[in-house]
Amino acid sequence: MIVRKTAAELEKMRRSGLLVFQILQKMKEIAVEGASTMDLEIAAEKMIADAGARPAFKGYYVPAAGEAYKFVLCTSVNEEIVHGMPNPRRVLKKGDIVSIDTGVKLDGYYGDSAVTVPIGEVSEQTRKLLRVTRESLELAIEQVRAGHRLFDVCGTVEEHVTSNGFSVVREYVGHGIGTQLHEEPQVPNYVDRRNENPRLKEGMVLAVEPMVNAGRPEAVVRKDRWTAVTKDGSNSAHFEHCVAVTENGPWVLTRP
Repeated sequence: MIVRKTAAELEKMRRSGLLVFQILQKMKEIAVEGASTMDLEIAAEKMIADAGARPAFKGYYVPAAGEAYKFVLCTSVNEEIVHGMPNPRRVLKKGDIVSIDTGVKLDGYYGDSAVTVPIGEVSEQTRKLLRVTRESLELAIEQVRAGHRLFDVCGTVEEHVTSNGFSVVREYVGHGIGTQLHEEPQVPNYVDRRNENPRLKEGMVLAVEPMVNAGRPEAVVRKDRWTAVTKDGSNSAHFEHCVAVTENGPWVLTRP
């Protein structure tokens, strides 16, 4: 069932979303050459606690992993697509990219967002990968309007990514969000005609999150049972925003 939010509920989600935005802005400052992904984790956990919020990811049980996640961030470096775990031994180097994904629960409602950060100078292809992934998210956000259908959002990402020579990950998708971190509907970054194609209505909130590979789309999970990586070892980028359907068009809850 797709849950539509009231104006008051959207305002609560807005507060959660802005906290996530603030955390990611700080993470972008810390994510420099010589920093470890655990440095990011420590700073993010403190910001969440200081704000009186709860981390969305830490303690989240995933059956496929057989355990609950242990961190407030996912920090996925280079060929890691999603669910990379912070590690004091994972030191960022010039030329790396790191996808930072986090969420919080504040006053009963979730916010969730992700950004991919280049470390120093990166290759021209990697700059293009980040640019195209960001663009695909912005184009998809424009489709989050009452009367449009879910496939308008999904297909917009797929078309922009593939027309630029990259590929979208199929194993991991966006989602509805509200009082639960993951609500209906699923939001793939491609048109999956096996799924339903609901019409978007006011009050729906979608976490739209393109995950884009420089090479082929296939993903595999490492032996740690969490970290998803590109099967061909190519770099992967990930950007995400929570977007509400309103009478005035898309409202991005996870940025000012």
